[in-house]
Amino acid sequence: MSNLSQPGRLLILLGMILFMLGLLTGFVSGTFANPRMGISAHLEGLMNGTFLAVLGLFWHHLSLSRTASSVAFWMVVYAAFANWLGVLLGGFWGAGASMMPIAAKGLTGNSIQEGIIAFLLITISIAMVIGVAMIIRGLWRPKLRE
Repeated sequence: MSNLSQPGRLLILLGMILFMLGLLTGFVSGTFANPRMGISAHLEGLMNGTFLAVLGLFWHHLSLSRTASSVAFWMVVYAAFANWLGVLLGGFWGAGASMMPIAAKGLTGNSIQEGIIAFLLITISIAMVIGVAMIIRGLWRPKLRE
């Protein structure tokens, strides 16, 4: 792993932390107000943790300016963790019908709960699309000299 950049190593670490959170969520998902969404949170943690760890393995191949690299990094990290958290809260609270009607199975939380879930899910969608688009651009372009 000596070839890895510092952001790459951090992405691997954060990915493994999120993967562990996903594993731990699996232990308690059956106790949630909406166990189906608890299982979704379990899977979000596993999938997004894996995504971050894999991203860390090739981060050093990106051709992005320091600023663009930092923006892309924080966009995908925020999106990965907020995705897990939004679905976790929906399952725990028995909420999320406005943003995840199938997973919520008609369960609706109070306006604050629904607002938090909506905020997380809307912002993760934007952040992940921006972050991944920047990563694709960084892979597409020839490597910049540092």
